[in-house]
Amino acid sequence: MRTIRKWIRLLFVPAAGASRWRILLPYIVLGMITILGLTGGSRAWIYTNSTEFCGTACHTMPPEYSAYLRSPHARVQCVECHIGRDVFTTQFTRKAGDLRHVMTTMTQSYEFPIYAHEMRPARDSCERCHFPEKFSDDSLREMVNFEENENNTETRIYLILKTGGGSQREGLGRGIHWHIENEVYYYATDVLQQNIPFVRGIDARGNLTEYYDIESGLTPADVTGLYLQRMDCITCHNRITHSIPGPEEAVDLAMAKGLISEDLPYIRAKGVAALKAAQANPAAAVEQIKQLPEYYAENHPTVSAGSKPLIDIAVETLFEIYNQSVYPELELDWSTHPDNLGHVEDPGCFRCHDGKHLTTGGEAIRLECNLCHSIPIQVDSDQLVTKIELARGPEPPSHTHSNWIALHGLAIDTSCAACHEPTDLSTDLTALEGKPPSDGSFCGNSACHGPDWVYAGFDSASLKPHLERQLSILLNSSPYLLEGVSRTYEGTFRALLDGRCSGCHGAPDYKAGLDLSTYEGLLAGGKNGPVVDMGNPDGSLLIQRQSEAAAHAGQVLAEELEALRNWVEAGLPQE
Repeated sequence: MRTIRKWIRLLFVPAAGASRWRILLPYIVLGMITILGLTGGSRAWIYTNSTEFCGTACHTMPPEYSAYLRSPHARVQCVECHIGRDVFTTQFTRKAGDLRHVMTTMTQSYEFPIYAHEMRPARDSCERCHFPEKFSDDSLREMVNFEENENNTETRIYLILKTGGGSQREGLGRGIHWHIENEVYYYATDVLQQNIPFVRGIDARGNLTEYYDIESGLTPADVTGLYLQRMDCITCHNRITHSIPGPEEAVDLAMAKGLISEDLPYIRAKGVAALKAAQANPAAAVEQIKQLPEYYAENHPTVSAGSKPLIDIAVETLFEIYNQSVYPELELDWSTHPDNLGHVEDPGCFRCHDGKHLTTGGEAIRLECNLCHSIPIQVDSDQLVTKIELARGPEPPSHTHSNWIALHGLAIDTSCAACHEPTDLSTDLTALEGKPPSDGSFCGNSACHGPDWVYAGFDSASLKPHLERQLSILLNSSPYLLEGVSRTYEGTFRALLDGRCSGCHGAPDYKAGLDLSTYEGLLAGGKNGPVVDMGNPDGSLLIQRQSEAAAHAGQVLAEELEALRNWVEAGLPQE
């Protein structure tokens, strides 16, 4: 120790009359130490911010790191989301605050499975790259699925995804990203935000609307004082960088890529079953995958003899899927962390859009498939042309009813054929609780009516009386025949014809040469002649077409038809 102090003293306190370089030597040494310290510290800072350090230095990270490498953000550093882009001092203090994770790792005092908390707000992470006010065009999506039968029958679902967004100041602010342009707040009862009994929306004019899950028992008094989370990107895109697909999705994707051959009988069913077994017994899942060659040798000897390379590749691929999605020692698999993007495997959108979040006046958070995407169309390999229906022009008032999805199966009548392909109305849909059989027709859409939407709330016992009242109102109460309003063209029938008829018999198509969007067009009639005979409703084509058992029958409600009859009989008063 004394020797060290002596050398330090000799270095920094040169003898009298020492040369100039000897006097400068201490400063040179200090400068070199400083440069080495800064260089080493900078290198250490860069390394500890690298994805390799985050993903491999911690033994609890393999699942997230594996998913990250396959994600759209595989070139985005972990710290950009978990710490955020900011000046060095701010980043340093945030990272220092995470030293508790190092301590829990060293002492093994953490509990599995691990969930991330206290993430940076989306404005500090996502929106540094993704501009939320930019409008995103609609996009075509194709989903390839395979059935669990001998031939692994391939089916494809097509839909148009209405990402939307954009700023309302530019006349946009619609589609899925409407939720970002507008203020939406919610209250979640669980850490993973899967149960949301209360939602508050504030529109561009500052009008406030509150929705309560009818099954939660939550009241306005209960909400007072609760902390509400504002909806942002992460509310839905919570697993965008760490998504672990479930067995069905993973096997379908591998088969679509040709990694697992669809020529192997029952391979879809066997692969999915083996992966699902991992939830209860990982060892059993591994054994099922290993036994696939033996299964084909015993049950499909011809395939086993002629397709051994395909079987080996399928086994290898299934093991790869298993290793990327099942981590027994971390108590983690594809179901551990819910993915809020969608509404199939996890509640996702249905956390709020489940049909049973109602206002005190009975209005639901609007749940309608084509708000966020077109009606999905499922096709098989025999269909060479896919027809995707896109709504355009005015919708019937029933279609904008906030409970329409829950009610539409019970409201089907002949008027549907005016816009949609005719369907067999002989089936008693009331007995089927409004759900047509999945037969591939428009009304029996296989993509809609095939799956069981376990997270939708249509079957709620608490909701059923409410839906019965709403259906009665929908079928029997006209939104156009307002009490105290004159039964004239301007007072009542302009709105009625615009809502019921002018979508076809108006600009720009004028079907049958008929324009019912103006009083003059109504009087002029169409290519089939006049449609109204003043004073004679029975002789008026307008009344006849709504009364006969034709395509137009049921286009208007009974009380609306009666009002039209009285109006024609009164001579079509204009004002």
